[in-house]
Amino acid sequence: MESDIDVQVTERRSGGYLPTVWDLKFIDSFSTSHTYDSDGGRLEELKQAARCLFTSVNGPDEKLDMIDKMQRLDISKYFHKEINEFLTHLNPNAATDLFTLALRFRILRQHGFFVTPDVFKKFMDSDGKFKENLSEDVRGLLSLYEASYLNLGLHGEDDVLEEANTFTTKHLKLATENLEDKDLAQQIKESLEVPLYRRLPRMEARNFINIYQRDGNNSTVLLELAKLDFNLLQSVYLQELKELAQWWAGLKMKEKVPFARDRMVECYFWAMGSVPDPKFYKCRRNLTKYGSLATVLDDVYDIYGSMDELIKYTTAVERWDVEAIEDLPEYMRVCYKAMHDHVNEMVEDALNAHGLNILPYIKDQWVCYVQSLHTEAEWYYGGYMPTLDQHLQNSWISIGIAVGLAFVFLALLEDSGSLHHSQWQFFDHWSDSDLFYLPSLITRLLDDLTTSKVEMERGEITNSIQCYMIQEGVSEEEASDHIKGLINDSWKQLNKLVVDPSLPTGFAKFALLMTRCVQRMYQFGDWFGIQSTANRDCVSSSLFNRI
Repeated sequence: MESDIDVQVTERRSGGYLPTVWDLKFIDSFSTSHTYDSDGGRLEELKQAARCLFTSVNGPDEKLDMIDKMQRLDISKYFHKEINEFLTHLNPNAATDLFTLALRFRILRQHGFFVTPDVFKKFMDSDGKFKENLSEDVRGLLSLYEASYLNLGLHGEDDVLEEANTFTTKHLKLATENLEDKDLAQQIKESLEVPLYRRLPRMEARNFINIYQRDGNNSTVLLELAKLDFNLLQSVYLQELKELAQWWAGLKMKEKVPFARDRMVECYFWAMGSVPDPKFYKCRRNLTKYGSLATVLDDVYDIYGSMDELIKYTTAVERWDVEAIEDLPEYMRVCYKAMHDHVNEMVEDALNAHGLNILPYIKDQWVCYVQSLHTEAEWYYGGYMPTLDQHLQNSWISIGIAVGLAFVFLALLEDSGSLHHSQWQFFDHWSDSDLFYLPSLITRLLDDLTTSKVEMERGEITNSIQCYMIQEGVSEEEASDHIKGLINDSWKQLNKLVVDPSLPTGFAKFALLMTRCVQRMYQFGDWFGIQSTANRDCVSSSLFNRI
């Protein structure tokens, strides 16, 4: 029974969310025959065989093609040294055909080597347009299309790569209508939806393994290594998910906050995709717990809580005192206690393992996140329509990615064992860092694109599409196009940060990985809302169904 202080609310809104499709019994029903104990030896044999295979390839173009396939199979992570040694001596301008030149450009840029887009000018007319006869080279077009997404947004290069993107997009769409090679046609279709550089490596591996094994020139070593690596990682993830499912069931959120979304499994997918290395188990655990609780809080602030209740909850978080729970209505108490328990677990881990007190940093993240939710609730109850800039200044925090990135940053610091003052100084100023801002902004804009219609029907006003429509007096389609443009511009800026040597390199790569994960999550609609068939298949193929 709720306490006497609870505010009586006569009418509660509903998000209309369906229960989770992943219950505890379903998750527990899965098992795996693969383990690192039983298959680790074979994994090492295959890695050594693949290393020998890579070394034995003499031609630079053949080696480059092998690197591309390793990346798509998600096994290039085992051969960083060999790949970087090869790329260091690779001439980006030596290729004479479009396919190879574009492949060199893309692979070199992905690995942090600067290559000027001027290398493509040999395929352009004097007016800055690509030659029309290139439209017959479908593989070359696809390679150039993929390369165009390694745009760093630098002055002077944008024109060439934007023209490359426009030219290839047009001709690839036309080419798919008459292609006899069905695998190539399917790859073009998938790339036009999401280019290779923006794809989540684990999901691309699952997809490309199927394509690669139909290739008559495939390497049985690379193929077996990719399959075994995928299945071994899945065995780790499945065990972690089972443990987290027990934790989630123990909170009894379904009974205590029945209006909220139960999306623990979807949150684990986000954690797994963002931090895939097996050694980062605790980081995946922390991300999953945070994401699951934040999803519930999002529903509390967005649709269920009264303004009086939300003021109490925000104040309690700002106080960061477990006794503040007494001031909250019953349904909020379970959220508050779960948040405290989760944070305390993280703090104790860091203190015991490294003697670090990370509480001030974690507390700061949670307070900022809850305050941003509170601002959106004030706008709703006050009937205030923010401008797009006002919305984004707040909602890049309320989307919750910054907290996740903070957890990843702390995990990397703890793993490295080299806790330099400069790294803590960077973290102290996280809210001024584009490595926190850009992944958050991209996520916010992707989320708004996929949820705007439902949110507007529900009466919510703080959405990028709605804000821009009212601010500029444009249609929903025009507003959506503007938001897509902001996403592309943000990706260019993020590309530049990933190769910036002045920033924490390891963290930048994880920021990129989290953004790729989010890109996949919102590819087929609202990841945390509708539980579409495509989204369920995505979860199943990565976590439950082995190859």
